[in-house]
Amino acid sequence: MDRSHVVWVGRGLGRETIDRFFNEQLSDGQKQRIYDLDRSHVVWVGRGLGRETIDRFFNEQLSDGQKQRIRWASCDRGRAYTGAIQHHCPNATLVIDRFHVVKALNEALDAVRKDEWRGLDKRGRQAIKGLRWMLGMHARNRSKKQSRFLNALRTSNRRIHRAWVLKDEFERIWHFTYPGAARQFLKRWMTAALRSRLPSLKTFVTTVRNHFDNILSFIERPLTNAVGEGINRLLKIVKNRASGFRGLEPFADLIFLTIGDLDIPAHIPSDLRTL
Repeated sequence: MDRSHVVWVGRGLGRETIDRFFNEQLSDGQKQRIYDLDRSHVVWVGRGLGRETIDRFFNEQLSDGQKQRIRWASCDRGRAYTGAIQHHCPNATLVIDRFHVVKALNEALDAVRKDEWRGLDKRGRQAIKGLRWMLGMHARNRSKKQSRFLNALRTSNRRIHRAWVLKDEFERIWHFTYPGAARQFLKRWMTAALRSRLPSLKTFVTTVRNHFDNILSFIERPLTNAVGEGINRLLKIVKNRASGFRGLEPFADLIFLTIGDLDIPAHIPSDLRTL
């Protein structure tokens, strides 16, 4: 019997559950973990990648009633994840993880920088040395000197400046209160990005268009992967203390004992309880 299928279903799963999926390489293959982000618990660990593994969780671990009661779900842009959530949880509103969206935009911005770098001579490259780190900074973390330097790109390198301004403007989407206003802003931003004639920004617009409603869902339910990253950190500590694991089962056992949704007293026979 696969031990990861015995008692690892969260006791409260299905109320307002946030599911987050990600992969990690083990010596015996790939695994996926599913989190309840509302309560910061790991609720399932399974071997394998892709839609088949995710379907196994929904089909074997959740009842139809539990799947009906899930109201919110968060994941990255992977089709296997979004497709599984939409198929198995018809009442769930999907929120595309904010940090995956920001990462994609930063990569688009860096692609513009790389294109410009390749076309510059030695002196021109020296003038924008260290720009990658500065472009990726959030506006609130930049110094006035750094902001002046980036604004000076308007005359020295208009393409990078245009991409940077679009990147900074996009950050406003996460601070809207009303979905209607956010929707109008995002449409206007997409139009401006398309008019920029920057190929990587156009590609990012396609990404936004494909996940438009699920990005805007953040306005109603501002989910991030902050809890998931905190769980990742704890599980890396578990793995490091054990000097690694040769297989999935022992690692899964330690995961659930450390941060699983287990009611351990309930698994102790009544005649062995002291209280």
